[in-house]
Amino acid sequence: MKSENDLRELIDIALAVRGKAYAPYSKYAVGAALRTGSGKIYTGVNVENSSYPLTICAERNAIFHAITEGDSDFETIVVATENGGSPCGACRQVMAEFALDMNVVMVDKSGKIILQATVDELLPEAFTPKSLRK
Repeated sequence: MKSENDLRELIDIALAVRGKAYAPYSKYAVGAALRTGSGKIYTGVNVENSSYPLTICAERNAIFHAITEGDSDFETIVVATENGGSPCGACRQVMAEFALDMNVVMVDKSGKIILQATVDELLPEAFTPKSLRK
């Protein structure tokens, strides 16, 4: 993270965007704010669906938004939930595809940091593009 102010900005953005989550079934709103190497910030929220497997998590929503803009130099993602919950396995795998060294910060609804780790720490021995044989 570039500075404490940069981290606080990401936390504030993740908390704010969390209010836009569509979570009528779980009632577990999640907001994510992703900063890339260029300094650009991409946001995402969880969007649930009555056909549960079609739900998209906030983390993947933010990452896919960045990818559609041609940006994949991921530095830090802040995930804001009610209780500082950790990214699911699918989100960890998507993060590992792009940036094992990305900083992942989980905060609760008050913005308190619950856990801070790299993707590599959250998903040791990750299956990545390097795992595929040519």
